[in-house]
Amino acid sequence: MTPPPPPPNIIFILADDLGYGDLGCYGQPYINTPNIDSLARDGIRFTQAYSGSPVSAPSRASLMTGQHTGHTFVRGNKEYWRGTDTITYGVNKEYARVGQQPYSPDRVILPEILKAKGYNTSLFGKWAGGYENSESTPDKRGFDDFFGYICQFQAHLYYPNFLNRYYPEEGDTAVVRMVLEDNIPYPMFGDEYANRSQYSGDLIHQEALKWIDKQSADKPFAAFLTYTLPHAELYQPQDSLLKYYENRFEEDFDWPGQKGSRYNATKHVHAQFAAMIARLDSYVGEIRDQLEAKGLLDNTILIFTSDNGPHEEGGADPKFFGRDGKLRGLKRQCYEGGIRIPFIVYWKDRVEGGSESERQIVFYDFMPTLCDIIGADYEEFAEGEPDGISFLPTLLGEEQPERDFLYWEFHETDQIAVRKGDWKLIVVKGEPRLYNLAADIGETTDVAADNPEIVSDLIAIIRSQHTDSPLFRVTLPE
Repeated sequence: MTPPPPPPNIIFILADDLGYGDLGCYGQPYINTPNIDSLARDGIRFTQAYSGSPVSAPSRASLMTGQHTGHTFVRGNKEYWRGTDTITYGVNKEYARVGQQPYSPDRVILPEILKAKGYNTSLFGKWAGGYENSESTPDKRGFDDFFGYICQFQAHLYYPNFLNRYYPEEGDTAVVRMVLEDNIPYPMFGDEYANRSQYSGDLIHQEALKWIDKQSADKPFAAFLTYTLPHAELYQPQDSLLKYYENRFEEDFDWPGQKGSRYNATKHVHAQFAAMIARLDSYVGEIRDQLEAKGLLDNTILIFTSDNGPHEEGGADPKFFGRDGKLRGLKRQCYEGGIRIPFIVYWKDRVEGGSESERQIVFYDFMPTLCDIIGADYEEFAEGEPDGISFLPTLLGEEQPERDFLYWEFHETDQIAVRKGDWKLIVVKGEPRLYNLAADIGETTDVAADNPEIVSDLIAIIRSQHTDSPLFRVTLPE
């Protein structure tokens, strides 16, 4: 009898605030992304993929839990550093507690499923799923190893005072702070910030490469590489990559900084942003090369996507780059520009290279898809039906029936969205607006008055999917 094939390794690369149109393979004319474009040529590129939310923490919660934001416990960027005591690092004061709203301990998340199925698991990058010493830190939620930022507010600095780490092999019994000694002699805001030398992007990436180098074909592994690029601040090493883009934009400009946000002043904003995406692209290429050099690529699923749409923070200018093509809206909005994202999957000999799919997929589909891929029973780990639908048949080139609907809500801008087929209902502060995406991808013309039955149908879906949250409230439509 032929033994069953070994379970596939999984590398999930999650960019931060990368818009639908920010990559060459999605039409970006200004920024070179050869490695990600190559991944798309060798894999499948989704054109109607969606994040779980228009901002970071709830989008990642949707990915991790398999729930949409009408059901997830985490539905916004609730911070836990506000009002805490401070600790001094060098010449800088830092918060004694950092992080975001913890995931519910009653809901299993992706790494816990993978670990239960025998995988080595790791996270390199941004967590945003709990604050330090809470019940929901990477060491307590299924990760064998972690290196990066516990807190997404801390991640506003690319040259931070410290990063967080959990390496049991080095004696860590919980997530700890790793002080960046070469950074802390210099203030974290102002002219002297330029003297800092420990760049978090490279530090996190190098640790990810070292972890992959330790893996073998004897045991499956899964790594979530949640890089913070190209999120603000727009600041990075003054190397040849940045210099290349500094000479390409005649319309470039400088930005003065915003102290309360931790976004430092930056020169050549367009060049900085372009170089950040190009730097991310180089990371993707090095990850793929490392897997191939180790002989592990052939049995690895490599996924690349983004947590939400593009930002205009830290001086960023998404209009210049046409970052979402014809899409309306940015980060924090449930219009297409805030939630439609690039999504690429490479899986040698399983996914057809150079293929494209118009299937509507969303972050909360990934948990049932993962369960199908690794042979896990969803009901073993989570009660009831998943909010998502496995898209494994689509990956394998098989037909799938259309889904019933997709759902989002976001309290900060008081928006709710539901998509059913080509119809998209946006509810802003209780007021519904209807768009036909087949005819109006830019969501420019509200056709609610002409289609009252469709509006009623979509409002009924909202009322069936929304569960009240005392922390993250939205206004339901009449």
